[in-house]
Amino acid sequence: MSKQVYAVKELADLSGVSVRTLHYYDKIGLLVPDRDRSGYRVYGQEQVAKLQSILAMRACALPLNEIKVLLSSADFDGKRALMAHLQRLQAQRNDIDEAMRRTRGALSLMEGMETMNDAEKFEELKKQSIETFEATYGEEARELYDNEAIDGANEKFLAMSEDAWNAKELLEKTIIAQIKVAKAIKDPTSTAAQELAEMHAAWIQMHWADGTYSVEAHKALAQGYLADDRFKAYYDSAAGEGATEFLVKALLANL
Repeated sequence: MSKQVYAVKELADLSGVSVRTLHYYDKIGLLVPDRDRSGYRVYGQEQVAKLQSILAMRACALPLNEIKVLLSSADFDGKRALMAHLQRLQAQRNDIDEAMRRTRGALSLMEGMETMNDAEKFEELKKQSIETFEATYGEEARELYDNEAIDGANEKFLAMSEDAWNAKELLEKTIIAQIKVAKAIKDPTSTAAQELAEMHAAWIQMHWADGTYSVEAHKALAQGYLADDRFKAYYDSAAGEGATEFLVKALLANL
């Protein structure tokens, strides 16, 4: 017959968890023991079972704060929690695999560029930009705008002169700076916001195939920014938290 209660040291020896860790779990309310008549911590069968769940989830790299929330839930389901965690890990692995693929490609490009002249380097840079776009946004873009539109945009990109490329890069940096200025005013209809919308429209037209730009399509693209974490991460990291949301408001108000 199993022992009904364990002192801290006994449970530490049984579980392989240090006494210090058990004290910490008590402190943060993750695993709270009972107290005997002398006031010493004691752990019953319920706490032992809970510790087993904690250790299982910790072994899967779940953070303690998330474990605490899960265990405090009235409808806690350990299997469901681990399945959800597995899905998150799979998504992270996919992101890491993609980042590794791009890094290998960048290394290969850098090695290849060592023997190229400036004109060849520029052409390779354009090709690499298209490959990155296709890998990141290509599938969604082709579903939204069709293959003809995206192929046309890629052809325009490849035909871009170095001066046009540099102008595009400069305009992109200027747009980020303008978002900061307009966002600080906090009015999506301000003059600064109107200038931001004009800059963004010019920048979009640099990327889209000739004759495909329309205000309606631009607004639809802007609304999609808020639903795509990749766009939010790009603008918010470059121009501050809330930058994507303000940009969308400015575009919808001024285009």
